[in-house]
Amino acid sequence: MTKKTGVRNFHQAKWDEPIIYELSNKGERGILFPKIEKEIEEIVGDGFSTIPESMRRKEPPHLPEISQMRVLKHYLRMSQQTLGADLNVDIGQGTCTMKYSPKINEKFATSPKFTTLHPSQDESTAQGTLEIMYKLDLFLREISGMDKFTVQPASGSQAIFTIVSIIQAYHESRGEGEKRDEIITTMFSHPSDAAAPDIKGYKVISIYPNEDGLPDVKALKKVVSERTAGLLITNPEDTGIFNPHIKEFTRIVHEAGGICGYDQANANGILGITRAKEAGFDLCFFNLHKTFSSPHGCGGPASGALGATKEFIDYLPVPLVEFDGKKYYFEHNLPKSIGKVRGFHGVIPAVLKAYSWIMSLGREGLVEASRIAVLNNNYLLKKVLEIRGASAPYAKGRHRIEQVRYSWEQLYKDTGITTEDVTCRMADFGFHMWSSHHPFIVPQPFTLEPTESYSKEEIDEYIAGLKQVVKEAYENPEIVKNAPHRSVVHKYDHEPLDDPKRWAITWRAYLKKNKK
Repeated sequence: MTKKTGVRNFHQAKWDEPIIYELSNKGERGILFPKIEKEIEEIVGDGFSTIPESMRRKEPPHLPEISQMRVLKHYLRMSQQTLGADLNVDIGQGTCTMKYSPKINEKFATSPKFTTLHPSQDESTAQGTLEIMYKLDLFLREISGMDKFTVQPASGSQAIFTIVSIIQAYHESRGEGEKRDEIITTMFSHPSDAAAPDIKGYKVISIYPNEDGLPDVKALKKVVSERTAGLLITNPEDTGIFNPHIKEFTRIVHEAGGICGYDQANANGILGITRAKEAGFDLCFFNLHKTFSSPHGCGGPASGALGATKEFIDYLPVPLVEFDGKKYYFEHNLPKSIGKVRGFHGVIPAVLKAYSWIMSLGREGLVEASRIAVLNNNYLLKKVLEIRGASAPYAKGRHRIEQVRYSWEQLYKDTGITTEDVTCRMADFGFHMWSSHHPFIVPQPFTLEPTESYSKEEIDEYIAGLKQVVKEAYENPEIVKNAPHRSVVHKYDHEPLDDPKRWAITWRAYLKKNKK
């Protein structure tokens, strides 16, 4: 770290690395399995003939064929081209909560005693895991005020989808399924709060913020009606501003006959301080990643723990984990259940890490973690607002909770440097800076979130990085516009991202679109 700038002289490994399918050579193998001995085959069979014909592939799966040594080099090279919570100061991954996961929790989650369990084995042989699932349920009930939790959803977005499915099933059971065809959300709630109900066929109504950045109560009153099926809302929203009128929101929706779902994907600043029950919610979920130990990981390993009040327990996906005083077991007898949202019982390693994190901290520790997260965030807010060209729209002079959506609008007006330019230049110092969800309601946005994991020194280092980039933007903007110079990050063209016909998210799709 240089004394002059306060940021590290970072140089990231950069490999011109093909994808693994392009490395494939027909007939190349990483491991050769021995042929089955005749004595064993006579007892257990050949392991193939007993598979029904309808379940057998007509052709082998199209998988890469590559030697063990080459596949190891491939993935090690790929790993050198990434950053993460264990490597760099990652507070720029706003809304994603890249907190540090204690390594003892990782040790628990990778123990063979745990990883060798199979989800189909008899529940009598998995009592330890079921106990952890059940006791985590009890912890989350206390934290939220809900009456029952399931960890079946594999992510926060799937938990939102589950909430919408329960809302739909509830109204259908009362003969109001067709009439109640609208879901209300807010512009700064997580995007999945609009996407999930849209997938389920609902008309989605988004409430925009008022001059303080809060969802407008008057706007809610205008759109709520006998057609309202429910409310899906994040609080605090992605601006980091806590809505003090949240109970009025749930009351208004309830009076219209709607159901209220609380998106607590990021509860990093409110554990032990506010609860879903007191805010009037019927359903809520937590991301066990993000808030409870596991880093977000850009899509996994995730786990969306979904809670319900007594009235909605019977609608939860089956099975639920119960305890009869002697043994833990799966309860399938839920006549109103929406069924399954996932094949098995959730992402158990994330469940175990969340259980371990809560057990190690206790009630006082959870509150302390939230308070430190809020302290870190407001320290960062003060420091960012001292940087030329930066601002924090809405709620001027007020504290925020766990994150802030900032703006480089003035920097852009002064220098022509965009938030994407700053992001690319920050990568040259080993940092990440996230912009925001689309649409960009805040001009030239960037969203930062320092969890309780980060020290003052690390926050100061990140601030030094921002200051250095801004200094360059005003004095020599070409350095920033042409960044990155020492990182594998690259500038990208937005146009293909807006055209699904040009996407290829699998190798097979790529070959099909390119007719190879």
